[in-house]
Amino acid sequence: MSALNTVVVPIHRAGWPFIAAFAVVSLILGLAVAEPLGWLGLVLTLWCVYFFRDPDRVTPTRPGLLVSPADGRVTMIVPAVPPPELGMGDKPLTRVSIFLNVFNVHVNRVPADGTVVAAEYHKGTFVNAALDKASEENERAAFRHRLPDGREIAYVQIAGLVARRILYWVRAGQEVKAGERFGLIRFGSRTDVYLPDGVVPLVCVGQTAIGGETVLADLTATEPQRQGDVRR
Repeated sequence: MSALNTVVVPIHRAGWPFIAAFAVVSLILGLAVAEPLGWLGLVLTLWCVYFFRDPDRVTPTRPGLLVSPADGRVTMIVPAVPPPELGMGDKPLTRVSIFLNVFNVHVNRVPADGTVVAAEYHKGTFVNAALDKASEENERAAFRHRLPDGREIAYVQIAGLVARRILYWVRAGQEVKAGERFGLIRFGSRTDVYLPDGVVPLVCVGQTAIGGETVLADLTATEPQRQGDVRR
């Protein structure tokens, strides 16, 4: 089974209805309309399978580490006020934004051990998730999270241009572990993480993050924030 898992990546259960629908439509198009359309449908079906992949991850377990909640590219590191529905006040905190394109894994993971204090859904628009204003204007699900040392972080799922459904399955009062799956966004999106006051990120703009594995910050570190960005 372990050898098979290195070749066949698990598919998240939320994806199977879409995969089945793509497959049925592809079959109908290929048999009843035109064979080339059937082949096109097959390609789209395979892409759908790829999109909903849910690989296992190896999460660092050292106390004090905050890991990325998503796969994607770090697009912004800026001071920003957490979503008002979380009740965390109006003081800006360092926000690390990670943009997910349609080829990234879209299963979201908890950044650290702790307790979910609040889980709030907010309706909104669907502007480009790479834009700064998406944090305020777009549809989102926001989570307030208390760490074992009493400090708090926030992490937010943000819909994008083609994302039309945010899924999450954690609730207020729930105990969670770093790297645990907590949600999924269809089909392209962004996640924001708000660090505790005084904590600096260990990533820089342009860096590629891996959900559940890449360390965004270390609560015990004393090194300065990394400067510059990753050039391509």
